[in-house]
Amino acid sequence: MTPATTEKLNSPQVRQFSVFLQNKVGALLELVRLLDENNVVVLALSISESSETAISRMIVSDPDRTEEIFREHDIPHSVCELMVVEFAEGPADLSGVLAALLMAEVNIHFSYPLLVRPRGRALLAIHLDDIECASSVLIGEGFKLLNQGDLSR
Repeated sequence: MTPATTEKLNSPQVRQFSVFLQNKVGALLELVRLLDENNVVVLALSISESSETAISRMIVSDPDRTEEIFREHDIPHSVCELMVVEFAEGPADLSGVLAALLMAEVNIHFSYPLLVRPRGRALLAIHLDDIECASSVLIGEGFKLLNQGDLSR
């Protein structure tokens, strides 16, 4: 039997960190500087706020090191898997991606663009309720899905 971790190595998934920050001026800067000091680059960022806290969703260049840093500094966080889709034709690809996900009956929980553009192409991070099904359909429709290794180079 193949271990689950081996199976995931072949799937186009990327780890996202959700970091719970106090809603105060400079909190995000402190976090990003901490990562910078440890040679971790923030590749994508999305922020949701409430009156007392903010949730910073991020994709980073070194997820393993990031996990260590967050544990060492008692930074509250969670981790989830998401998919990163490359848009070969730019924004015009959005409707094709959405149509493919509709065809697969896969729900989108949230999405955001990445700050990096490997090969000069736009990227979209998408958190879905069924990554395996979505991956199969998107690849079948000709979309390129990136994994952590593609982003961390």
